[in-house]
Amino acid sequence: MNPVSIVLLGLAMSTDAFAAALGKGAGMLRPRWPQALRIGLIFGVVEGLTPIIGWLLGTAASRHIEAWDHWIAFGMLGALGLHMIYKAATDQDAAEAAAVGGRRDGLWSIALTGLATSIDAMAVGVGLAFVEVNILIVAVVIGLCTVTMVTLGIMAGRVLGTLIGKRAEMAGGVILILVGATILYEHLHAAAG
Repeated sequence: MNPVSIVLLGLAMSTDAFAAALGKGAGMLRPRWPQALRIGLIFGVVEGLTPIIGWLLGTAASRHIEAWDHWIAFGMLGALGLHMIYKAATDQDAAEAAAVGGRRDGLWSIALTGLATSIDAMAVGVGLAFVEVNILIVAVVIGLCTVTMVTLGIMAGRVLGTLIGKRAEMAGGVILILVGATILYEHLHAAAG
């Protein structure tokens, strides 16, 4: 994967957390930067760890299916992208975002919300086990993107609400599909050349 694909992947993985942060920020009374950064750091750590867990699981299976690895990565990223677009289009998790906004912002509550929004990052980690990529760099980029997006989402949530959250999630889905297509193209292009 090239650096641009890794950054786009990081941004795509942070859109669920961004949408939840918008909901959280909308439910908070005048959130302050230190408070938003603390929530962003919790989300970022969780979101950064989950692709590593998925990658470890995928690596255990990768040696058995090397001939199809690029198709698996493409299929998983594409399906995940389509699912994100579907969720955003059908407003499937609006109740979840509202619930996040109404919860107390204790450490465990925020960490559990971060885990709920990072399941897709674990699935991406599984898919990345089938391509040549430094998972630690990918995990750090995903974590940093999430810290940034959640912090900004908390601060913007009071003003913007969930309208932008849905559009960001749709954009994240499109980006995942494009990253999967890029992985497939790079592998097929290398095999042909």
